[in-house]
This record gives sequence, structure tokens and C-alpha cells, in this order.
Amino acid sequence: MKKITFIGAGSMGFTRNLVADLLTLDAFKDLTICLMDIHEGRLDYTRQAVEKIKKARNCPAVKVEVTTDRVKALQGADGVVCTILNGGVQVWRHDIEIPKSYGVDINVGDTRGPSGIFRFLRTAPVMLDICKDIEKYCPKAVFLNYTNPMAMLCRIMQGEYPKLTVSGLCHSVQGTAGMLAGWLGEDMKDVTYTCAGINHQAFYLEYKVRGEDAYPRLRQVIEKPDVYNEEIVRNELFKAFGYYITESSGHNSEYCAWFRKRPELIEQYCAPGIGWNPGVYAYILGEYLKGEETWEAEFQKWIDEGEVNTLWNGEYAAYIFNAVFGDGKPFRFNGNIRNFGVVDNLPHGACVEVPCLADPAGITPFRVGEMPRQLSALCSLSSELEELAVEGALTGDPMKIYQSIMMDPLTSAVLSLAEIKEMVKAMFEKNKEYLGHFSKL
Repeated sequence: MKKITFIGAGSMGFTRNLVADLLTLDAFKDLTICLMDIHEGRLDYTRQAVEKIKKARNCPAVKVEVTTDRVKALQGADGVVCTILNGGVQVWRHDIEIPKSYGVDINVGDTRGPSGIFRFLRTAPVMLDICKDIEKYCPKAVFLNYTNPMAMLCRIMQGEYPKLTVSGLCHSVQGTAGMLAGWLGEDMKDVTYTCAGINHQAFYLEYKVRGEDAYPRLRQVIEKPDVYNEEIVRNELFKAFGYYITESSGHNSEYCAWFRKRPELIEQYCAPGIGWNPGVYAYILGEYLKGEETWEAEFQKWIDEGEVNTLWNGEYAAYIFNAVFGDGKPFRFNGNIRNFGVVDNLPHGACVEVPCLADPAGITPFRVGEMPRQLSALCSLSSELEELAVEGALTGDPMKIYQSIMMDPLTSAVLSLAEIKEMVKAMFEKNKEYLGHFSKL
């Protein structure tokens, strides 16, 4: 009997979808699913959801365990999934609101820039503690991370615990591939692609339909007003860079200098879009604040009335686990892994998001070679800033954090060096409960 542990299982949406995927596979019909979270209320709702999925999938041999004890959860695990958030919405809201008070308008703030970096600094110690426990209690386990900021967290874990099998997963790669197929009126079974870069800034170096380059057709399709307006920022980036980028327009508007540095630009590029996240200020924060009051009712409603999806939910985790310790069927996916000879013109040793192969030997990246220079120029800056933040987290050096944020494209387009330093000091002060080990800036 195999065991898969969910750390942060109270993130019911992720856990629900991943469990539903796992229980479609023959290798996991007698799986032990261990749910671990520090929030007992959320944990109980997730347990009820998993029991519902188990019944719908007709998997009576599946065993469901629930615990708030991380060590107990990890003992003997073959696979580990992480979906934690260290510090609730009332903590990380300041990652968004403090930069806004200085004029830096942020849409999501979970990946890089001032908000993503401080989220990383709070989360990294917990993730390293999880890795320490995995090394002690289940060193051969496959550890798949869904927690953001994806690249920095994977990089610090892979650097500090190189013997563990750690990769990060983001649904934006397969999600965007499906979106493009929909625009082209094609079925994903006819689509092949090669996607590489860094998390949320990966590009489809090839995107083919039935073996033919689909980019000429895509350049025509995005000129249609309904398609253009669905992803304004990403379509503008496609026109400028020549390759389509992963992750939503809202996210990508905050990773570069061109869309959010003035109110009129936000109005032009980020406010009128019709995609799931066009880029309005504090979009995800607003959703979480609403969820503070409604999550319990929403969880109960799904348990009472929700339908268990009969199809694959689009996440890679189940198939990766199946490839490594299930039936052994190899599975190709895009994962977050260190750049040791994978992408020639991105920083050596940094975290890249590239094609990987999962099989009984573990997780192995495919060599990409060189990316087109305009893509590597954009990605390299973000990647180097992430490396600075990781160095700062490991050394407790606030100057490295300041330097990472001062070079952030959006922040540097809006603020002077002195203003950035003042903002970073304010963010350290607000996070002193979590970051007291840092020296004064």
C-alpha cells in the first residue's frame, strides 16, 4: 500500500482535485491518503470531501488518515504534496498594501517583486523544516510543491536538500496550452509544445497542431477583439516577443515595467480585460478577504451538493506519482528544477521551469539549450533577482532583499532607490514577527 501525504490539506480545492485524479489510476486503488493541516476546521471539511471522492470513485480499499502532526503525516510517505500558506490573509495583505502606499500597484503578488519576496521570506523556513522532516522520515519520497512563490521556494529547498526529489508544479503551462488550443478551435490531443523559462515567465518555444507550427494562425487569431481582450497583456507580450507566455495577464503585468507603472496604463491594459484575471489591483487579496467569511459555507455546499469530476482535473501530480512509484508509466510534464545544463542562457543553478520526465528513476529535466535572446533577457533578470532573494533568506542579509526589490522592473519603474529602501524597511517592520532573524537594513 502506497502513502501520499498532503501538507496544507485544508486548501480544499487543490486537495480535492488532486485526490480525484489519484483515484482514477489503478495503481492507487488501495492508497493511503494522509491529510495534514494545522487548521482543524479546514482539515475536517477536507476529510469529508476526500471521503466523498473515495465513494464516488468506488475505492473502498483507500484509507484516509487525518492529523495535525507533520511528523506522523510524513512517516513512510511515498509522495508528498505541499499547498501551505504561512501567515493568513491578514498577514500577507500587507505585502500588497504597503507597496501600493508607495505607488507600486500589484495584482496578485505571490511570485516575485516586493510582495512575492516577502511572502517567500515568511514561507521558506517552514518549507525547509518540511524538507528536514522528509529527509528524516521518508527520504525517498517525491515532494511536489504547489505553494508560491514557486521558483524561490523550489530553489531554496533544492539547494539546501539536494538529495531529495523535489519539484514544483504550476497549472499555467497546461492551462495556457489549452487556452491557445481553444482559440484555434483545436483539440488538445492534436497539440504538441515545448515550453521553457521560469515559473510564470515560461514561453512556448514551439506550439504545433498536428505537427505544424501554429504560431502564424495564432498571430491572426489574437487580432479578433474578443480574443485580444481576453488576455490583453499576454497578447501584447506575444506581439513584442514573438512567443506566447504562460500565466495570466494579471500576473504578467506585474513582472515587467510596461503595464502598471501609471494609472492610465493600468486602465488601458489591465482593467478592461475579460480573462479570469486581467490585472486589477489586489485581485487575489480581494478574493481571499471575501473567503474569510464564506469558506465554511462554500466547503459545506460542495460536500452536500458538489459533483466529483469524472475527468482529469488538469494537474500533473497524480501522473508523476504514478510514473515514479505507481505502475511506472513515464510521464512528461513541465516542472521547476535547478538549471544545471538545462537552459544555456539562464543563470546556472537557478530554478527554471522546463520539460521533465517522471519515471521509476525519479524526475529528470530535458535539455532545452538556448532560448531566444529576447526571452532569456526577460527571464534572466527575474531569475537573478530570485537568486538574490534566496541568498538573503539564507544569510539574513537585508541588503540582498533590498537589492532584489530595487531591481524589480515594476518597482524600479515607479520608485527611486531611496523610496524603495524606505518601502523595504516598512515591509520588514510589518513582518518582524516572522523575520526577526534579519539584521537592520
